[in-house]
Amino acid sequence: MPLFLATLAMAGTGQTDGLKPVVIKPEPSRFQTAAPLPGLESVMLDTVGGGIGVAQQTARAKNLQARILWIDGTANLDRVSTPERIAQIVSKAKQVGFNTIVFDVKPIVGYTLYPSDLTEKITEWREQKLPKDFDPLRVMVRQCREQGIRLYASMNAFSEGHRFTRTGPGYATPEQQTVQYEATPLIRATWPNEGTFPLVPGGQLSTLKPESIQVWTSWTGGTKLPAGSTMVICDPDGVVRDMISPTDARDPIIPSGGSALVGAGAGALFLKSKMNLGGYAKFDSEAHYIRIANRQTQWPLMMNPHHPLVQQRALQFVEEVLKYYEVDGIILDDRLRYGGINADFSDLSKQLFEKHVGEKVNWPSDIYKITYSAQLKEGFRPGKWFDAWLAWRALTMRNWVARARQIIDRTRPGAQFGVYAGSWFGEYTKFGNNYASPEFSAGFGFLTKDYKKTGFAPLLDFLITGCYYRTATIYEALEKGQAVGHTVEAGGQLSNRAVRDQTWVYAGIKLDDYYGNPRALARCLQAAAGSTQGVMVFDLSHKIDTFWPILEAAFKQPASSPNAQPGLLAEIRKRRDALDAMGVKEPPVIIHEGASGTGF
Repeated sequence: MPLFLATLAMAGTGQTDGLKPVVIKPEPSRFQTAAPLPGLESVMLDTVGGGIGVAQQTARAKNLQARILWIDGTANLDRVSTPERIAQIVSKAKQVGFNTIVFDVKPIVGYTLYPSDLTEKITEWREQKLPKDFDPLRVMVRQCREQGIRLYASMNAFSEGHRFTRTGPGYATPEQQTVQYEATPLIRATWPNEGTFPLVPGGQLSTLKPESIQVWTSWTGGTKLPAGSTMVICDPDGVVRDMISPTDARDPIIPSGGSALVGAGAGALFLKSKMNLGGYAKFDSEAHYIRIANRQTQWPLMMNPHHPLVQQRALQFVEEVLKYYEVDGIILDDRLRYGGINADFSDLSKQLFEKHVGEKVNWPSDIYKITYSAQLKEGFRPGKWFDAWLAWRALTMRNWVARARQIIDRTRPGAQFGVYAGSWFGEYTKFGNNYASPEFSAGFGFLTKDYKKTGFAPLLDFLITGCYYRTATIYEALEKGQAVGHTVEAGGQLSNRAVRDQTWVYAGIKLDDYYGNPRALARCLQAAAGSTQGVMVFDLSHKIDTFWPILEAAFKQPASSPNAQPGLLAEIRKRRDALDAMGVKEPPVIIHEGASGTGF
């Protein structure tokens, strides 16, 4: 009997069940026309990915939707400088349909807009002025109470200065500033001669410093080396393939991925004496530890979150505002983090980490070592304690958030606690901020067993993530051939999945992304509302007068904020626990990679 007939016969007798035809019931596309904001034009939304979670389903069933207007402190200083102007802002927000205001009262400069016992009061910023004897927070509280709008005071926990003005209390306490691990590239001769020499990227041969080695990745034919210099050609692995002097008539040929080292003075002597054809030139690095004020490349002056005094000071601001102002709660802005993957590398952090792991640490190599390719492209080599270090930083942050939660509950029972962060969760391990649920599982390499434990979503009443993209939906990105993860919808979906029903989630959008394109704003508002339980609009200072008509249309149908429903979040958490206990499985988390720096 032919093989295919024998196979059919076996299938007919049920002897090989695996060969039976698979039957699939066709289902409609996940992309459906929807308008979570009925006043705006409908868009194509991912109805499957956007409908996951008890919180998401409950908010839709109960017509709950946060509509948050963010008011940055320094950017809006003039706008909040009189009672009349504040009354006008709150009245307009109410008229348009916002149900919540976030007011930034401790900007990244470290000073406050209200009179504080802990720091100076801001009275001027970029030619804007705030009267010294005027307290905008007190007026904002009164106006929001009268207008029926929820009010949250925003603070930048671990930033105490601003690069623009080089002012802020953190500049006076350098021992509390974050220490950044940086590196200088160098060449290390390993065979047959040993030695090291610093490297710099190639510039102009006419400016070749007399005691240096420059690295070139390409070479123009006919270019002559200066007298007394030396060139060494390396392949991508650092093997020396050629050596050229100024008297050579031939042009250098640089291998793909390799480089040419041009030395002058001591640099030329090093290349001549240490490099040999077929020898190995290792591209290495030398570590440096620099306080952020000495090389501040980001706007905020970040402090060291491991430092006890830094932690205590940030908690005192939380307590102070709740003690003297009847706000609905506190939200911590995006400086609830470390300065970057290269922070903090202070002596204090080293001591604390060694205590954590129970042994002396080779610093920084046991954490990670900055590396350089033959073309001086920077990378890093994880050390034996790299994963433990990531989890330890996030643990410090999680435990500080727990202390803040305790202070909020003790100082003003019933006050709520929120956090703002960027929506690309995959990047936030660099900053030690794990805003996810401890039960969140997804295909991120850093989500180890220990790192998961640092998730602080259960300590929050709400999370806002900056979904700062110009493209609204996954469908739209597919249409345009763009990265699907670089959309408001994808950012909102991932944020919602990350917290896993432990807190409300609201997608933030940034108005200056839509200057001259109000229709794009309308689509992005729909995507934000469709992927999470609300939308945050940043910022009042972003030519908002040109966007009021769109916002008013978006919020024409009234909706209450989920945060205004007493006990509902606790009920949702219980339902999530019950589903977990029954073994109900959620769909896999789809990770669409977001853009670096989104939401910062």
